Amino acid sequence: MTRVGVITFPGSLDDGDARRAIRLVGAEPVRLWHGDHDLAGVDAVVLPGGFSYGDYLRCGAIAAHSPIMREVIDAADGGLPVLGICNGFQMLTEAHLLPGGLVRNDHGAFICRDQRLRVEQTATAWTSGFEAGEEIVVPLKNGEGGYVADADTVARLEDEGRVVFRYVDVDPNGSVHGIAGVANERGNVVGLMPHPEHAVEPGFGPDTDAAMRSGVDGLRVFRSALEGALAR
Repeated sequence: MTRVGVITFPGSLDDGDARRAIRLVGAEPVRLWHGDHDLAGVDAVVLPGGFSYGDYLRCGAIAAHSPIMREVIDAADGGLPVLGICNGFQMLTEAHLLPGGLVRNDHGAFICRDQRLRVEQTATAWTSGFEAGEEIVVPLKNGEGGYVADADTVARLEDEGRVVFRYVDVDPNGSVHGIAGVANERGNVVGLMPHPEHAVEPGFGPDTDAAMRSGVDGLRVFRSALEGALAR
């Protein structure tokens, strides 16, 4: 069975949700701790949302220097699929596994809403189960979710097809080019601000035209990694 590690940091909130999403797609979730020095032989890693270390210094800045992140960086450089969700996305930028950074929302307030996204890139470990240009809806909740990068970096991300998700209808936090998620050059590392792990089960996801709380668009993010691991 494919094993996917979920790292818990002090202040993590959504690690349990990520483990449940992994279980729902038929993989085995593996609990990992920020102080570990071993990834326990997992086939992929998820850095969950939350407020690691109380968001001191900058969101994700301290977590990026946790003992286990040295292992994550080495494994990611070797091709291991790594997904960073919200605070996990912030960690990936702080660890320089992804370019750019996340800053306070341009309206200065925490935002929580069901957010429409466009899948811009399917050639990644976490989006192969989607169609390019497909629009999905997953929850978004952050106070510092504005994606920023210098003009050359943004141009490179756009030219290389490394913008993975983009906000549709509204840019909820002032992200440059409406960027909601990006990938590394190899496509095995993806970070996004919205929370796919909160859209995996009927009765608990976003509202759809079919029924209230029936949205499960986030499930395919985790299924993509599972199917990719099985194909290797």
